[in-house]
Amino acid sequence: MEKVKSDLDKKFQKVLKTPASFDFFVAIHDFVEHIELNPSLSDSLSQRIKPNLELKILNKYSHLKAIYQGLEDTHNQSNVDLGHVRYMVIQDLNRIRNKNFSESNSFWKKRELFRKLTSEIYERLNPNQA
Repeated sequence: MEKVKSDLDKKFQKVLKTPASFDFFVAIHDFVEHIELNPSLSDSLSQRIKPNLELKILNKYSHLKAIYQGLEDTHNQSNVDLGHVRYMVIQDLNRIRNKNFSESNSFWKKRELFRKLTSEIYERLNPNQA
């Protein structure tokens, strides 16, 4: 468990230190991926835990998971219909990858919100470190 928390801290620090760019979204992807691969972490974000419900943790985490899923989708070339929302996420992330930093891009516009949400999720998972 200590290694899991230590690795989570490294991923979190990378999100904090990475300037606004495509790499920032990759850092969020890696942070979420670490949570998803470790049930001890992902279970801590359960909606069944009262403080999580009060703090709307699941809703906040879902924004970060959209980034994670969008980057996963850009790497997986298939003919499966992903739906409108996932296609829009892919388009926004691809624009950022191509250095199109327009404020009309919802993901670019919300970059500091995503940084804040990452901090809130980290605090819930590692309250002694925050």
